[in-house]
Amino acid sequence: MSSAFDKYYNKYDAWYDKHEFAFLSEIAAIKKVLPQGKKGLEIGTGTGRFAAGLGITIGIEPSNNMLEIARSRGVDARWGFGERLPFLNGIFDYVAIIISLCFIKNQQEVLLEAARVLKKNGRIIIGIVDKKGFLGKFYRKKKSVFYKEAKFLSVKKVTNLLKSTGFGSFSYFQTVSVYPDDMKVIEKPKKGFGKGGFVVISAKK
Repeated sequence: MSSAFDKYYNKYDAWYDKHEFAFLSEIAAIKKVLPQGKKGLEIGTGTGRFAAGLGITIGIEPSNNMLEIARSRGVDARWGFGERLPFLNGIFDYVAIIISLCFIKNQQEVLLEAARVLKKNGRIIIGIVDKKGFLGKFYRKKKSVFYKEAKFLSVKKVTNLLKSTGFGSFSYFQTVSVYPDDMKVIEKPKKGFGKGGFVVISAKK
């Protein structure tokens, strides 16, 4: 899938300008669980939109074209894969995986790597387009250049994956209650899931 992101990186990045209210709503939801002033890593940092918007200083990304844009946004973006993180054990306070998990084949392996580089009681923060929600169903039918090969995940599936890799103490926030094209304001995040197309799942190591 990295080839699609390499080829259409400008199209990917432009989506966030066109759908600014959706993006900023997602940022607001993630901030609800993001440890402030702590050392974090984003796996699958893409063009650095989320990392730059959230103050995440370090990112991992396999697309060279996206890496260049992320670096231009001030992110210490490094080439690599979530399955083999080039970091020592226990050095991050939190790890974020925003949207990227649905494009990863061996999701459990990536979550185990995230756990490895997290400090004791460190947090993992995962943002997904909920497979069971209206937006997940819409994207699955749309078959965009990016999402046509994605394996969408439900909140329950992600929760079970995290439990199987040793995480606990879960919290959930949701946003984007209408289609991104129709959003006119930044939505206030709500606890739980089931109504928002974008869900943030946070858990502790």
